[in-house]
Amino acid sequence: MPRTAAFEKPRWLRDLLRFLPLKSQFVLSGNVRDLQASEVAPGVITAQSFNLNLRDALLQGGFSQVLIWDPLAGFSVLDAPGTDPASGQTLLRELGLTPVDGHAPAGIDLLSATLQRLITRAGEPVALIIDFASRLVVRNDSLTAAEHQLFTQALVLSHQATSRPAGEQRKPFFNSVLWVVEKEGDLPDWLLVDNPRLRHIPVSKPDLQARQALAPALLRGLPGAQQATPEAQEQAAKAFVENTEGLLLLDLNAIAQLARVEAVAMERIADAVRRYKVGVTEDPWLKIDRQRIRQADDFIRQRVKGQTHAVTHMLDIVKRAMTGVGASRKGNRPRGVAFLAGPTGVGKTELAKTITSLLFGDEGAYIRFDMSEFSAEHADQRLIGAPPGYVGYDVGGELTNAIREKPFSVVLFDEIEKAHPRILDKFLQILDDGVLTSGRGDRVYFSEALIVFTSNLGIYRQGENGERVANVLPGDAYDQVQGKVLSEIERYFKLVLNRPEILNRIGENIIVFDFIRPDVAEQIFTQMVSATLGDLAAQELHIDLADSALQALREVCLHDLSNGGRGIRNQLEAHLLNPLARALFDQDAQPGEHFSLTRLDSQGLSLERR
Repeated sequence: MPRTAAFEKPRWLRDLLRFLPLKSQFVLSGNVRDLQASEVAPGVITAQSFNLNLRDALLQGGFSQVLIWDPLAGFSVLDAPGTDPASGQTLLRELGLTPVDGHAPAGIDLLSATLQRLITRAGEPVALIIDFASRLVVRNDSLTAAEHQLFTQALVLSHQATSRPAGEQRKPFFNSVLWVVEKEGDLPDWLLVDNPRLRHIPVSKPDLQARQALAPALLRGLPGAQQATPEAQEQAAKAFVENTEGLLLLDLNAIAQLARVEAVAMERIADAVRRYKVGVTEDPWLKIDRQRIRQADDFIRQRVKGQTHAVTHMLDIVKRAMTGVGASRKGNRPRGVAFLAGPTGVGKTELAKTITSLLFGDEGAYIRFDMSEFSAEHADQRLIGAPPGYVGYDVGGELTNAIREKPFSVVLFDEIEKAHPRILDKFLQILDDGVLTSGRGDRVYFSEALIVFTSNLGIYRQGENGERVANVLPGDAYDQVQGKVLSEIERYFKLVLNRPEILNRIGENIIVFDFIRPDVAEQIFTQMVSATLGDLAAQELHIDLADSALQALREVCLHDLSNGGRGIRNQLEAHLLNPLARALFDQDAQPGEHFSLTRLDSQGLSLERR
């Protein structure tokens, strides 16, 4: 696969090579356990370990030999391919070490003693990589005598070391020491801070250029790669690079290996990336019955009544999520996003449940968070988990754990306006990047989830004196309701929360629900009454409801529609379910019996056994 630009060493390596003649010791921290893209021959890019990449750079920079120490194996020499290993054994003995099978076992005491011999050694320059240096210290604030001796000696030697000319060009060289740690703070502060003889170099995660350089070599072994045209190879490499944003080169290597094992063709490399991120092979989105989605209107309207516009818009989002039309699958963005706004009790939450059942055949794939529980400033820790050192760190976050367990799901954030503004920043990450990093440092992907927010914003607004007044009324036409609600939502996010970027991420996917109109309320009432009598019939208790009683019940349930379908249910419970349950209990009703409900008024109901 052709390369379009000359390979450039990563920034941390260029920084190291620049300062080698100026500093005697270095601390390399950050992404030190990842693979590194390396040009092993002109035009040939491959991935190799951090230490080998470091070795090659030091040898090319003029060092004669590179040693490495780690807490398990002790000292050894990182020989370049084709080098006589005897020279490395000679160097170890010269430093007072006893090599056995290429390794010289050495604990922290012997490491400390060897440092001085190495740094003051004459002859051709050598470098020592102290790997896993983070594990040298148990507690930074309470060093043992051996730990204190090691770092004190390193500090003193950093000031005493002098450079000397070496090589054909007689450039200045130290016998350099390179400490490899996960975090800069893993070593005592007094060794690093304000030490002009020591240089800290952060090692960042691979950038776009590093992934672009490595992608062709990784894709070369995939099925169909050898027969593909240069254009197809370039397209696959581009998809690979775009979909692996934020991943390590170790991850890229693992994805390529997964694709080879599972025979994923080169042109479907994005599918291998998804499998690696989410952790499952099957894609439930591909298994959804499209005919069922085409016929979904009737299914949804059995449960969500009177919201034709909302149902149509929501189904459009679902179809877009399934087909990918108009939405780039670059990166990890969610399959779809919907913001359901409108009065209470009109079916917003019910629509989310219904869509879940429609998509996955199981409402268990529906994950709900009541955002009124996340109104405190630090409530975001419940979602992503507490940071290291805090109570609950080992438990993880409720949201990150749920998505890790069920990556293919509908995630509902109910009553989003009640969440603390700090939590909204987490939603920005989800909508923009589709990734959250848990308190434990794990990356959790939302690329296969459908995100749904619900809100009552726009139904009320703040009056001139700060009081809460109705912004829309049940008598308003739907167009008026929609316009006023959208305007208030925009004002709230832009002027109250100062988070206009959230609206930008949601885009045109704000779906405004209408009030429950009288004709729809009649349908809801009829369905609830029928369901109640049907449940009793399933228990072999048969109730006949007289027309006069049904009319009385209808009038009381439909008198006030301000609370929507939930208000109708509340009235039904108060005026039918509770009195009926009391009457059946008092009459010791038995399965198989028939009753007539002849009267229902403010005094209760009249139930007669037939």
